[in-house]
Amino acid sequence: MPVDSRNLRRFYDSPRGQIVCRYIARRLNKHLSRAKGQRLLGVGHATPFLESFLACAERVVAAEPVWGRATPWPTIGPALSVSVEEHLLPFQDAFFDWILVIHGLETADGTRRFLREIWRVLADEGRLILVVPNRVSLWAQLDRTPFGFGHPFSRLQLRRLLEETFFEIEEWDTALFVPPLGWAAPRLGQAWERVGHRLWPRLSGVHVVEATKSLYAGVPADAVRTRKLKLMLAGAR
Repeated sequence: MPVDSRNLRRFYDSPRGQIVCRYIARRLNKHLSRAKGQRLLGVGHATPFLESFLACAERVVAAEPVWGRATPWPTIGPALSVSVEEHLLPFQDAFFDWILVIHGLETADGTRRFLREIWRVLADEGRLILVVPNRVSLWAQLDRTPFGFGHPFSRLQLRRLLEETFFEIEEWDTALFVPPLGWAAPRLGQAWERVGHRLWPRLSGVHVVEATKSLYAGVPADAVRTRKLKLMLAGAR
């Protein structure tokens, strides 16, 4: 299933896609519940996951790569939908408090350049939420869904990539334990999700990672330690 706007919309409009959206959204809401009154950017195909925040966020923007048209928004809320170049986001530095990336990183043409651009537009105390296909999951092995297209990541690969692009992981979450073969009834799917979180978290369909930007990127270690010491001393006064 090639990832473009038309196929993604078709998938999330299907019964299976609606169930997938529900299970991932439950994990995202746990993180993004703190975005009330703040600026929120979704990159990739984030529209299905952002609609619940239209009424509470200061501003919501959905930015889709130029491989497809931007998905129309509902008429409520301070929302904007735009098509963008993934390595040249049309936003000023440090503008967004929260950035959600879903169906974006695994298909990016240059993951490091992509994340450095995300780093640029994220506020200094902002939060990045990444939803990325898990390399060892069944979802990443089948190309009938958008999670089987592009480059999936293991935990180690994703951790190294974030460190190399000057992000610090704050929390590691998981979602989508229901098998991709057919679609489960709601109760059965919920059971899969509960059991999966408890018993085999590393086999989730997607990684859900919350990270912050490192403001000491590229600064010598001694300078970082000196800066932190000065801040500690200033706070002690």
